Amino acid sequence: MSFLFNALWMLGGIALLFGGGELFVAGSVALALLLRIPQIVIGLTVVSLGTSAPELFVSLLSTFQGDDGIAVSNVVGSNIFNVLVVLGMSALVVPLRVKSRLVRRDVPLLLGVSMAVWGMASGGRLTWQAGVALLVATVMNIVWEMRTAGENPEEGDAIDESERATPPVAAAKLAAGLVLLVVGSQLLVKGAIGAATQLGVSQTVIGLTIVAAGTSMPELVTSLVAAYKGKADLAIGNVVGSNLLNQLVILGLCGALSGDGLLVDPVMISRDLPIMVLTTLACLPIFWTGGVITRLEGGILVGLYVLYLGEQLLLYRAPSVLDEYRLVVLVALVPLLLAFLTWQVLRWRAHRAGAVEGSGSRG
Repeated sequence: MSFLFNALWMLGGIALLFGGGELFVAGSVALALLLRIPQIVIGLTVVSLGTSAPELFVSLLSTFQGDDGIAVSNVVGSNIFNVLVVLGMSALVVPLRVKSRLVRRDVPLLLGVSMAVWGMASGGRLTWQAGVALLVATVMNIVWEMRTAGENPEEGDAIDESERATPPVAAAKLAAGLVLLVVGSQLLVKGAIGAATQLGVSQTVIGLTIVAAGTSMPELVTSLVAAYKGKADLAIGNVVGSNLLNQLVILGLCGALSGDGLLVDPVMISRDLPIMVLTTLACLPIFWTGGVITRLEGGILVGLYVLYLGEQLLLYRAPSVLDEYRLVVLVALVPLLLAFLTWQVLRWRAHRAGAVEGSGSRG
């Protein structure tokens, strides 16, 4: 198959993904209005489960074929991509206002799950017992989300009457959007893997980058469409919910059905899983600073993913300069990033202090 033909597969997949993203966001908003559930809960459950379907399909297929590396690297790479690229690019479209429940509960929960998965995999194998535990945690989390949906009615979105739909129409939009998202993702991944193979890129890099990015296209398109339409809660909730379900559902199912457990590459344990945890941890100071993910912060997230891709490519294409690359990142860029986050937190605290003083003087 020629490189041009692979490129056409990728372009066709992207076109289907955009159409599917439009339908899926419309269906999820209509469903939220019908069930009188806050849209952020829909984003954390229904939308995130639907847009995680490509990751589920690819990882399960890889598990049944005995390719544990693709099964695990797809999830880890997708989670890194979701935080750095999906959130970053969505914030570049429009600054995203963060719901307080994300800061208080959902992101800390995601951080705890990510650390637990890292710990479970640290022995070199994600056992079937660990997979069952993740599935049990999935059920507990969904029940928790649904039971606490009405805790903060002040955070609910204003209802747009034009977004209402009958149950059959809402279900049809969700189903059609999901079909387009899954088919589009498969076309994109097929074309990307074919093109990468022709270019001589290793399967490990494909799993962590091209396959992960390809299966994360539904999250990217859905969040971009939601951000453009002013549905920031769907855009952010989709990312957080997808990352939770990628680990709880996909790794849980793959681990439980693997028999002897999923083998985890030592390099992934020492590098990619910690990066996944750190990217989740980086969300907390960004989310705290004024409750808005700014365009500057979105650009920084996307830039960090470019650095991650750079290390992936150097590791397998030019390992002789990898140490120098890491040194530059550690010495030059990491201190700048920490200084930026510190400045953001201090600015937010000063703003809060000024607001408190203003309210006190008025009283």
